[in-house]
Amino acid sequence: MTFFSAGNIGLWSALASAFLFGAGTPLAKNLLGQVSPWLLAGLLYAGSGLGLLVYRTSKNLPRPQLSRVESLWLLAAVVCGGGAAPVLLMFGLSGIAASHASLLLNAEAVLTTLLAWALFKEHLGRRIVLGMALIVAGALLLGWPSGGLSEGLSGGATLAELWPAAAIVLACAFWALDNNLTRKVAHVDASWIACVKGLSAGLGNLLLAFLLGATWPSVPSMFAAMTVGFLAYGVSLALFVVALRHLGASRAGAYFSTAPFVGAVISVVFYAEPVTWQLGLASALMGWGVWLHVTENHAHFHAHEPLVHTHEHTHDSHHQHGHCDTGSHTHAHRHEPLNHSHAHFPDAHHRHQH
Repeated sequence: MTFFSAGNIGLWSALASAFLFGAGTPLAKNLLGQVSPWLLAGLLYAGSGLGLLVYRTSKNLPRPQLSRVESLWLLAAVVCGGGAAPVLLMFGLSGIAASHASLLLNAEAVLTTLLAWALFKEHLGRRIVLGMALIVAGALLLGWPSGGLSEGLSGGATLAELWPAAAIVLACAFWALDNNLTRKVAHVDASWIACVKGLSAGLGNLLLAFLLGATWPSVPSMFAAMTVGFLAYGVSLALFVVALRHLGASRAGAYFSTAPFVGAVISVVFYAEPVTWQLGLASALMGWGVWLHVTENHAHFHAHEPLVHTHEHTHDSHHQHGHCDTGSHTHAHRHEPLNHSHAHFPDAHHRHQH
């Protein structure tokens, strides 16, 4: 499977999602001077949920039906990715340059991959593991005190200096858990999942913000925050759910790790943030790691066990059931046993052992 193969829905969805989310980081940083961190997290998610609700209403899209177990997976994902993560990110952004924060967000891809391997048994090859190690090295470099190596080794770093980077990495951990939980319901309408997560997280964070004494910002600031939220959180999340469906959590996270570079470039070019030696070296390490991830080509002979499930699909090599429909459609269908070899990702049809 080539990197720019035509029709690769999962890959292009992940990259588009990464671009929108990456651009949102420096924009959110710019809004922190006008809106408190907790309130900004609420406005970002409220904007994403309301924007997608308007879209779904205008298209008269039906509400998907989830089982009890699937509802619990989605609820857990909302708490992790919509409750804890954005607040931690906003607090981290308040104490660190947006360009550095953008690259630190690469930790999300690494943690997503680790959880996918440890909890959900997705296969990791040496190429993926090496790429993760390079991304971690870049993240650690960005989290090092600004005074440099001698200050860090001498113990001169204070908690105040380390907390912003630690908060962002912790946000990445919650988003990584969110990604793996959302994978469990990725077959459901992506815009509906993103809408539910946005509305739930937005209302919850806004309520907490006001309980802590926050007040409404100016109308332009509120509108700007909700617009950024709709694009960087709502549309981006819907695209990422599509990527999860086609790629699995670890590979979708790998492609999504291009997002921080978008944020870093915008921060330097449009907000005149300095290009430090840490930023340059971390960019090189993380860029190498991302390249290893997105150029992976995993192919081998494998067996498909019988499977019955419901999701949107077209009649490709994995969907040859008996009815005439050449377009994309959704219904319950059965997969018969199948043995073949081709390049693939750990999506819903490729959960085999290695």
